[in-house]
Amino acid sequence: MKRIHILILIAAITLSACGRNKPGILGADAPADNVPNIVVSYALNALDPTGEQYGGTLTITNGDQLNDYKFQWLISGGIQEGTGTLEGNQLTFTWNSLAGTDQVISGTGVYTVTVNGELHGTRTIDGVETPGQETAYPNPK
Repeated sequence: MKRIHILILIAAITLSACGRNKPGILGADAPADNVPNIVVSYALNALDPTGEQYGGTLTITNGDQLNDYKFQWLISGGIQEGTGTLEGNQLTFTWNSLAGTDQVISGTGVYTVTVNGELHGTRTIDGVETPGQETAYPNPK
């Protein structure tokens, strides 16, 4: 039953991505001791575990402690939230879905921060072997 819900979520994400452009070229990975501010809103381009494109927005806010952050993804009308920690230029996190599915789907991920404040990395879905690929571009202020 969980796999059916995952496949439905993947199909919904795929349908919402029709006509999206390919991601742009990223900046170099940020030095671990000089990471730009990541507390911003991002445009998200991604590939799900089956290789289908999807997009949305990602908002990162400060967490309760230094180097802890809160995440919110808006993808295909669904809302996913998570928490994570920045160590050097590596942002690791856990996430779960809040809306758009009949049951909670969750997973983990890791983004690398670039010198331009972009994020790139993988995001997994619990129970699915292959991770998806995500790239997030800061929205202009």
